[in-house]
Amino acid sequence: MTVSTLKTTGHTEGVRRPGRWLALSVLVLAVLLVAVDVTVLGLATPFLSEDLEPSGTQLLWIGDVYSFVIAGLLVSMGSLGDRIGRKKLLLIGATAFGAVSVLNAYATSPEMMIVARALLGVAGATLMPSTLALIRNLFHDPRERSLAIGIWGAMASAGAAVGPVVGGFLLEHFWWGSVFLINLPVMAVLVLVGIKLIPESKNPNPGPWDMPSVGLSLIGMIGIVYAIKELASHGPSLDAGAAALLGVAALTWFVRRQLTLPAPLLDMRLFRHRGFSGAVLADLLTILGLSGLVFFLSQFFQLVQGRQPLEAGLAELPAAVGAVTAGLIAGLVARRFSVRSVVAGGLAAVGLSLAVLTTLDQHTGYPLLGAALLVVGVGAGFAFTVTADVILSSVPKDQAGSASAVSETAYELGAALGIAVLGSIVTGVYRGFATPADVPSDVASAAHESLGGAVEASGALAPETATALVSAAQEAFVDGLRIAAGVGAAVLLATAVAAWFLLKGQRLEDGVEH
Repeated sequence: MTVSTLKTTGHTEGVRRPGRWLALSVLVLAVLLVAVDVTVLGLATPFLSEDLEPSGTQLLWIGDVYSFVIAGLLVSMGSLGDRIGRKKLLLIGATAFGAVSVLNAYATSPEMMIVARALLGVAGATLMPSTLALIRNLFHDPRERSLAIGIWGAMASAGAAVGPVVGGFLLEHFWWGSVFLINLPVMAVLVLVGIKLIPESKNPNPGPWDMPSVGLSLIGMIGIVYAIKELASHGPSLDAGAAALLGVAALTWFVRRQLTLPAPLLDMRLFRHRGFSGAVLADLLTILGLSGLVFFLSQFFQLVQGRQPLEAGLAELPAAVGAVTAGLIAGLVARRFSVRSVVAGGLAAVGLSLAVLTTLDQHTGYPLLGAALLVVGVGAGFAFTVTADVILSSVPKDQAGSASAVSETAYELGAALGIAVLGSIVTGVYRGFATPADVPSDVASAAHESLGGAVEASGALAPETATALVSAAQEAFVDGLRIAAGVGAAVLLATAVAAWFLLKGQRLEDGVEH
């Protein structure tokens, strides 16, 4: 308990709301819901590829359309939660998330899967900003809030750990769609318990929800992300240029409109706070450097090193263990040293670990991979927890939903860009591999779409030819993975340097709010 808390006994109930930790335990179920869904997709990709037979481009869309839509809607949904009530939006979103998960599980074509993932993005956009904003209003003691945010981040990491392990078990015993159905019991607990435990909070003077701003935000974000994806996948094109122009125009209009509205969807003045802007930028670039690599790592463990889904899920566990541990102590460490040293140090550790992965080959032993993943987890856990704390502490409580949405938008946009850019690097390098001379053209074409496609197509060939085809495909995939790791390392190390300067003088709060 801080000195200021001891001095304010009259405000104890306001500072330390009864049942706040129980309420937090329900909120983090929503975080688990989203984290599990994201991580199991990577494990399910080889099975999904075999069943639905998506093209390489469709496979990337299945991977990143969720992030595209969620990035386009987060700011709008965060602002909506500030207006109608964050608890109400959270419970509506959790119900929709569970229902749309069923649609994902029973998708019968690549197109249906892409639509289902997009709808899941709409539901997911309501969850993350609501949980962080509710934490901001549940915990008025900054040290308690730091711990709560650490638990929030740790549960996201735990979801990243639980997802592959549970997903791996399900994939070994059931069909790939079962990995989406695990959302249902979590959603049910969240809604039933959350109704009673979570207190409602919202902006007391919110103003109207501006629909033109919602449309501009969505069009702008999706236009920019689509343009980058097309540019990375196919080089300069008329489509990419048109999407980029549309996106920039919409976002420019969005910013100008926010500056003139009496009750804006997003208060642009938040970005005048150097700590807020620095933390948001750090989140975006960090996820950009990490996400594309993580998306393909599950395929590396299964399709290159031949691990079963459950074993592949367990192989990724060190990253989550490191992130959980670091997240729980990040607030203490940042107060003991400084915000910028913890964030910059964490990002540098992640960057160096990704640099180590540039030495990857088909036979790389697990000790090196496990150690690199552990350091990635620790570094990311420190950085993300402290930046989330900085972002939430920089704004008034009434704007917690909007600030949380900006934080989550940076995260989701970074994920989309990471999969688009780094994923396109992997795919581009992969498609250049030479197939053995006696492979029929239709089999060669299927093999060049994706590594899963190559493994599936090889089943129609003679054993020697099949082995040669799969070996060439695996080697090309690993070549792409190494280049993506190098790009990711460069992004993370540059972000560490930027964070050192942008977060200079930034400190976590110690005083208690009343």
